[in-house]
Amino acid sequence: MPSQRHSPRARVVVVGSCSIDLIVQVDRIPGIGETVIGGKSHSAGGGKGANQAVTASRAGAAVLFVGRVGRDDFGRSVVAGLRRDRINISHVTTDAKEPTGIAFIFVGKGGENSIAVASGSNLTLGPRDVARAHGVFRRGGTLLVQLESPLRTVTAAVAAAARSGMRVILNPAPAQPLPDSLLRRVDILTPNEHEAESLTGIRVDGAAAAARAADRLRKRGVKTVIITLGARGAFVCGEGCRALVPAFKAKAVDTTAAGDVFNGALAVALAEGRPMIEAVRFGQAAAAISVTRIGAQPSAPSRAEIERLLKKGR
Repeated sequence: MPSQRHSPRARVVVVGSCSIDLIVQVDRIPGIGETVIGGKSHSAGGGKGANQAVTASRAGAAVLFVGRVGRDDFGRSVVAGLRRDRINISHVTTDAKEPTGIAFIFVGKGGENSIAVASGSNLTLGPRDVARAHGVFRRGGTLLVQLESPLRTVTAAVAAAARSGMRVILNPAPAQPLPDSLLRRVDILTPNEHEAESLTGIRVDGAAAAARAADRLRKRGVKTVIITLGARGAFVCGEGCRALVPAFKAKAVDTTAAGDVFNGALAVALAEGRPMIEAVRFGQAAAAISVTRIGAQPSAPSRAEIERLLKKGR
């Protein structure tokens, strides 16, 4: 079990998805109608919300997760994994009808992946679940949300957090249209280049395009935009902050949860009061470690591992 260092300042609430990932390593991703004989297979905890929660906990935050599982073995496995990572699961509920979410993942030799998701109980996580957790938002901290839950649920969580003065980080993945009424309540938006293009119509193929996309998103009400650009780094655009932060070099084995790990670690660094660029570097270091390992939650590094890479430099 990774060592944990929980600071009273570093409090992170995650509302989102949790699932089981079924992973097959292959020489190349199969095409339509094609069968490719793979190598090793793995199963592990997944779901963007749970991935981010696990990362935040291992990176040093006190984490509470709001999510839903099915009444099945996969659900029990998900909950056990969250508990092992010392995550508060008092608001993880069980759906009597829908099964726990499952993701089927092919991972190629170069770390690229192809993923199909059966959302299951994640789609029944609703505004009522957020309302039942109202006391959680009153305690302050940082809210981290994604888009594998229904948009109405994400909107309810963001509204509750904004009313309580919490910092709101929205990772807009998977990409979908978002109303300005939601974006105006978001402190930090963290799309990758594809999600930024989906939200703005601007093809993000470098830092200059990332800057234009970030400006457009800020005009829609977002306070700070961080566009992750993979190996090219991350473009940060906010009040008094406009910079391309280079990525750490890493030999990718599996990039499946790199974005989730970045977001979870970023939330911790910001909750601890680190300046924005320093927080982005903390998130990038965590993500660089994660791509060298197979699996989503198994790839999330410990606090000590992140700090060692930061000391070592790029």
